[in-house]
Amino acid sequence: MTISVAERAELRTAVGELLADKCTEDDVRRVMTSDEGFDRDLWRQLADQGVLGMLVDGEYGGLGFGALELEAVAEETGTALLPAPFISSAVLTVALINAAGSDEDKQRLLPALADGTAIGTVALTGKSGSWTPDGVDVQAAADSTLTGSAHYVNWGQVADVVLVVARTDDGVGVFEVAADADGFARSAATVFDPTVRLSTYTFANTPARRLGTAGWEAVQKALDYAVIASAGEQVGGTRRIFDITISYLKTRFQFGRAIGSFQALKHMAADLLLEVESATSAAQNAAAQFEDEDTTAEARDGAVALAGFACAEAYVKTTMAAVQMHGGIGFTWEHPAHLYVRRARTGLQLFGDSASHRERYLLSKGA
Repeated sequence: MTISVAERAELRTAVGELLADKCTEDDVRRVMTSDEGFDRDLWRQLADQGVLGMLVDGEYGGLGFGALELEAVAEETGTALLPAPFISSAVLTVALINAAGSDEDKQRLLPALADGTAIGTVALTGKSGSWTPDGVDVQAAADSTLTGSAHYVNWGQVADVVLVVARTDDGVGVFEVAADADGFARSAATVFDPTVRLSTYTFANTPARRLGTAGWEAVQKALDYAVIASAGEQVGGTRRIFDITISYLKTRFQFGRAIGSFQALKHMAADLLLEVESATSAAQNAAAQFEDEDTTAEARDGAVALAGFACAEAYVKTTMAAVQMHGGIGFTWEHPAHLYVRRARTGLQLFGDSASHRERYLLSKGA
């Protein structure tokens, strides 16, 4: 379903206001050290706003929105450093069910994901973390039992709906595993960013059910949605830490002058503004190209890949510079810059690293 620019802005504003109230820095610090790592009350409120069902068609209890709305909302979740399985459940899992599942699968799985009563995840890549067909380590037997391991499973400890990408005799398939299935074990991974929980899954002749007959093309489409959402979050985080830094430059005085008046810091700030605006353009263009039916597959791939590396790298560059520009206080854990640094560094690896996105971008250009 297509909505107007004004309606999209209203949706974004509503989400931003909710997160400004319920996902402050204090809330983030409190929640990220909790057992589950996210606030279930806030999760339900996001469901009430329709955020968790944006990509779910109306017949299954969602809003039926697309990449443009997803990217806009993701900028707000990134601004707030939302610690929750938003991309894992509402984006990657839902998009994979949309792409690979039958109508029965959608009727059975999507309503609970849309209303927040279920949380989904996708076990996709092996230890290499390549997010490509070659990186899939789980093997599916003829009877659909699974063997092997999956790493970097987003919010894998809290997931009720578990989808697994596995190798089959005819390529790659998508399988559903019950949360309490025999031979299925999950362990929490040590993470650099406590606002993004990761798990390792292992399977030992674990019974599973294949979703449809789709292969890697369905997985890639779901990954593209995840990359667009991640790019949106990276843009939101980049802009937020930039604004925090500019405010500091205006209010911190040395030698009787605001430090923002020093020429070196002016140049750094100007460079960072360019990063912010370039990343914003890349993320929003990826969403627009992805939704445009007249866009060629090559152009669509190129736009998503460009957002995949440009937004992640801009986020890292801006957060690292922000720490430096804050001086001594920027190096303390109590300052929010460190929260953004950790989210930025984590985003460099999830759903594909810069090298793989660049390679895909070049391939889309025929290079």
